Amino acid sequence: MFKKVRLWTALISLLILSLLLSACGGAQQEGTIKIGAALCLTGIQAPLDEPALKGAQLAVEEINKKGGVLGKKLELINLDGKSDPVTVGNAAVQLIEQGAKAIITPSDFDFGGPASREAQKAGLVGISPAASSPFFGSKALGDKQFTMSMWNTTMGAAAAQYAREQGWDTAYVVTDDFIQYTKDLGQYFVEHFKTLGGTVVFEEKYTQGAADFSAQLARIKALPEMPDFFYISSYMPDLGLIIRTMREAGITQPILGGDSYDDPGLFQALGPEYGNDIVFVTHTWVSPDTSPQMAEFLKAYEAKYGGPPEAMWAATGWDVVHILAGAMEKAGSTDGAAMAKAMEDNTWDLLTGQLDWEASDKGHETHKQAAMVRLNAGVPEFLGWLMPESQPAP
Repeated sequence: MFKKVRLWTALISLLILSLLLSACGGAQQEGTIKIGAALCLTGIQAPLDEPALKGAQLAVEEINKKGGVLGKKLELINLDGKSDPVTVGNAAVQLIEQGAKAIITPSDFDFGGPASREAQKAGLVGISPAASSPFFGSKALGDKQFTMSMWNTTMGAAAAQYAREQGWDTAYVVTDDFIQYTKDLGQYFVEHFKTLGGTVVFEEKYTQGAADFSAQLARIKALPEMPDFFYISSYMPDLGLIIRTMREAGITQPILGGDSYDDPGLFQALGPEYGNDIVFVTHTWVSPDTSPQMAEFLKAYEAKYGGPPEAMWAATGWDVVHILAGAMEKAGSTDGAAMAKAMEDNTWDLLTGQLDWEASDKGHETHKQAAMVRLNAGVPEFLGWLMPESQPAP
C-alpha cells in the first residue's frame, strides 16, 4: 500500500514537473529578444545619442509590426550613460544581467568603449551607431565589437580630398585634445592632406571646456598670410564658440570638419551671420529623395513623433537596430559569435549608405561613403557622397 502511494506521488510529481517545464518553454517562446542600450541622454554626448535612441525605438516598433525577429518581438531597454564612461560601463553590466542579447553603445570611443568591453566579456555583440575612432573595433575591444561609422581615416581623408579638389593648398589645423575622436580626426586629416600635396601651416591645440579661444586667435591673426582654409576638429559646445570667435574677428576663410558639426545646436549657435563657408563630413543626408529607405523612415518618424528628425543621428539609431535584427535573422540565433560572423559576412544597405565590415583580424574596419554637407547662412545643404580615392592607414 505504501509503495503504491509513493509510486503515485512520484508520478504526480513528474506530471507537475512536466507541465511546469512546458509552461516555461512556452513562456520563453513567447518572450522578447532584449537589446540593451547605454546611450547618453544627458551631458555632452546627448546631442548625438538622444536622437539615435529615438531612431532605434522607432526601428524596434516597425520591426515588431512586421513580425519581429526569429518569431519574437524585440524589446529595447536604454539606461542613460550620462556622458560618463564609468556610468556607461555600469549600465552595460546591468543590461547584460537583465538578459540583453546585444549592446548599443554611445557614439564615441571614450564614452562607448566601456560598454563594448562589457559586451565582449559577456560574449555579446556590441555596436556603436557612430563612433569613428579606429580604436572602436575588434583589435582594441574584441572580436564581437563593431561601429557602424566610417573610421576617422575615411572622414579625415574625405575632407582632405575635398579641399584639394577645391584647389586649396594651405591649411591651418585646430585639434581639440578632448577625446580620442577629435585627436584621431585631426591627425588623419593632416596626414592625408600632406599626402595629397597640401601644406599645413600650423597645428593648433585646444582643450574642450576652456571656453576661451583668444590665445589661438592671436596666433592666427599674427600669420603673415592667411591659409586657404581652416580644419577644426572639435566638439560642441566649444566648437560653436571657436567658429564664432574666428568669424567675429573677421576671419572669413572656409572651415572644414567632421561629423560633430552635424548638430542643430551648432547651426543655431552660428546662425545666418556666422554659419557660412563651413563644410563637414558626416554619415547621411536626411531627405525623402536620398533613398526609398529614407522616405520610409521619415514617414514612420513623423507618424510617431509628429515631425521630422531633429538631427541626422536618428538615422544612425534606426540603422543600428536593423543591423542587429538582420544579424540575428541571418545567424538564426542571438548567439554573439554567430551574429558577429553574419555582420562580417554581409553587406548592409542602410539609411547611412552601404556598409561592409572587414573581418575581426582587420579590426572590423568599415567601408562606407561619406556625406558632404555645407552650411550656408546657418542652413545645411547636401553636396553629395564622397568615397576617398585613398586614405591613411589606421
